[in-house]
Amino acid sequence: MKMKFKPSYMIGITFAVILIVLDILFVYNNPGLKRWFYAFLVVGVSIGWSQFWYDFYKENQRQKEVELKFLEFVRALVGTVKSGISVPQAIIHASKKDYGALTPYTTKLANQLEWGIPIHEALITFSNDTKNSVIKRSVAIVIEAEQSGGDIEDVLESVTNSVVQVKKVKAERKSSTYSQIVQGYIVFFVFIGIMLLLQVKLFPLLTSVSGSLSEGLAATGMLGGGVFGSGGEDINLDKLFFSLIMIQAFFAGIMVGKFSEGTIRQGLLHSLVLMTVSALIVTTVKGGI
Repeated sequence: MKMKFKPSYMIGITFAVILIVLDILFVYNNPGLKRWFYAFLVVGVSIGWSQFWYDFYKENQRQKEVELKFLEFVRALVGTVKSGISVPQAIIHASKKDYGALTPYTTKLANQLEWGIPIHEALITFSNDTKNSVIKRSVAIVIEAEQSGGDIEDVLESVTNSVVQVKKVKAERKSSTYSQIVQGYIVFFVFIGIMLLLQVKLFPLLTSVSGSLSEGLAATGMLGGGVFGSGGEDINLDKLFFSLIMIQAFFAGIMVGKFSEGTIRQGLLHSLVLMTVSALIVTTVKGGI
């Protein structure tokens, strides 16, 4: 599934750039609003890429509908071929029905056959136009079987059964991994909560306690420096924890996408969403990274 850059994307990108510039000019230089600088920065970046995510999601849903309607189209084609009509005429007859997202492609296929284009070329064009891997494989099987002298009716039935099995396998995999996906999201947000609790509540408390203890020991002469000894420096773990959250978000998204859809591309999409949400939560709660 390939995504092409659309001129309409420039609207969202322009708005995102304006928001980021305003954030840098007014929020960053305002002491009272500076804690919201990173949060607005994350929102601006999210606006810039969200339209790509939306089109990717919409195209993914359209491809699922195309696969489902293709199954209806092949079933109608099998029923028409069984009545004794030739395959080109059966395709023309079956294409008169409404197949939702597949309708433009079936209409084009029928028009090509009516104009005298060979059925093999028309089917290849049909499969390439849909940009769907299931349809491409099915059409390749039909063409290969027809050229080798197989019974087209049996081939179409086999293709129908194959598509049905593929859909069942995908549905079963998604239903069986649904609970694991939900658990993955829950565990991830619990992890964020624990990290924020450590940074916002526990570490400041430990720092104050260790500071008081160091001062008391230094006053009695038992310790000549800070908590780390002479010349010791406090360690700032904020950036380290933020990096850990981003790493966790990336791999949690890969896992969720791979389990639910079976592709790394879907996992990268989940990773992008989780990383954005995580960055927004952390920068909002802490007022920075």
